[in-house]
Amino acid sequence: MVSADDRDVLDHIIDSLTSLANPTGNNRFSNQNSKLSLKLGKVQDNGMEKEPDSKKKAAVLILGAGRVCQPAAEMLSSFGRHKTLLEEDFEDQIDVDVIVGSLYLKDAEQIVEGIPNVTGIQLDVMDSANLFKCISQVDVVISLLPASCHINVANACIELKKHLVTASYVDSSMSMLDDKAKDAGITILGEMGLDPGIDHMMAMKMINQAHMKKGTIKSFTSYCGGLPSPEDANNPLAYKFSWNPVGAIRAGRNPATYKYHGETVHIDGDNLYDSATKLRLPDFPAFALECLPNRNSLLYGDLYGIGTEASTVFRGTLRYEGFSEIMGTLSRIGLFNNEVRPILKNEQRPTFRKFMFDLLKIVHEDPEGALMGEEDIIEKILTLGHCKDQRAAMMTAKTIIFLGLLDQTEIPASCRSAFDVACFRMEERLSYSSTEKDMVLLHHEVEIEYPDSQITEKHRATLLEFGKTVDGKTTTAMALTVGIPAAVGALLLLTNKIQTRGVLRPIQPEVYTPALDIIQAYGIKLIEKSE
Repeated sequence: MVSADDRDVLDHIIDSLTSLANPTGNNRFSNQNSKLSLKLGKVQDNGMEKEPDSKKKAAVLILGAGRVCQPAAEMLSSFGRHKTLLEEDFEDQIDVDVIVGSLYLKDAEQIVEGIPNVTGIQLDVMDSANLFKCISQVDVVISLLPASCHINVANACIELKKHLVTASYVDSSMSMLDDKAKDAGITILGEMGLDPGIDHMMAMKMINQAHMKKGTIKSFTSYCGGLPSPEDANNPLAYKFSWNPVGAIRAGRNPATYKYHGETVHIDGDNLYDSATKLRLPDFPAFALECLPNRNSLLYGDLYGIGTEASTVFRGTLRYEGFSEIMGTLSRIGLFNNEVRPILKNEQRPTFRKFMFDLLKIVHEDPEGALMGEEDIIEKILTLGHCKDQRAAMMTAKTIIFLGLLDQTEIPASCRSAFDVACFRMEERLSYSSTEKDMVLLHHEVEIEYPDSQITEKHRATLLEFGKTVDGKTTTAMALTVGIPAAVGALLLLTNKIQTRGVLRPIQPEVYTPALDIIQAYGIKLIEKSE
């Protein structure tokens, strides 16, 4: 929300949006197919309230009532009713009604509470009849469900000729729907979140600008991470989970491949944590960060059209410094082992302390009564060779204690493996409280060579976003940076800014040019620098 008193913010929004409405040769965002205009909604004039005339109605169905849903619903519901309005040639004003569908009605109602023009309903996407009925009543569907559910939704959208937006990766099963989507005359816009999503858009903007000037991309590096805001990174790992930690822990075992100075580098999943490197960003020197390689970076070189020209293509995951040393040590101790552990098979449940003694091969006549402190854990970790560094052993011992793995309480029967125990404790002890904030940091660096210059240009683009608390209610940075792009994708389809049909990613100017400007106008700042 921007009031008329916020002159600087209004000027920024007007400049951003009208740059697309009135393209010129000097406008780096110019795109003849994407015209954006700005209108003001309710305006007070001599005490009389004036409304924009002849508005059309549109409806969007959002599937999934998780944290990401709320900012998406808020943005869509405010479209056409408040200060900023996306239109084409100042015509066809649109009011958007939003329906949020969730398997559990209470979740949908909780998300929509207090948001005007948004309705919560109970909807099971596996109930085809009900799913088809709900999709038939809207213009665009946004699926924020787990990726495994998208195909079911996509097939329904194809049959009913409705556009679909997701924030998930476009996998092979979704790609195979390209021809069907084209035949149906619809767009399935995937990877419209943060990573993937804004990362694609920022990358392609930088790369295409370089190519338009006959430049050659020599190096592309990208870093992204969801982290606690510095003041809330208050545990030994300096990390917290905004949802179930299972996926994040498993990601730490994924192999990685990237290209560095012309050589292809492969990292085995078991060695991923050991491959982490320290990272300092020039624009944010106060952040002590580290970076882990993120899966197969070579795929992105091909996707961005720089696979053959760039000698370095690297994508990494950001964490605060020290995270990987601790996680790597915990992994070597066996805490992330997924096999059923004999001690956890028994009907009589062991305590966390007894389980940890078993992992660390500590033999004691009375493990429940044994005194075991931080120094003892450090010594045992070093003796077993789980790490060689005293400081890493100390931080690992602090983490074990912080997670309550020496507590004398029984382990739940649902925990059958060390991995189960780790996830159970991390979900308990490494979750955000209602007042704590997260942070999202996305950073691209591109090195460009031009034919008429001997100097290599370096371009940087950075997104830094923090969670926001309004009236005691916190919205995470991750929810904002995933939910807003998804909503923007729906708006671009509603207003016919995206004309291409089939299965798309936001790597075409038709999508990323207007999307980036709207995202920034909405308050998510993207910092660009070159040297």
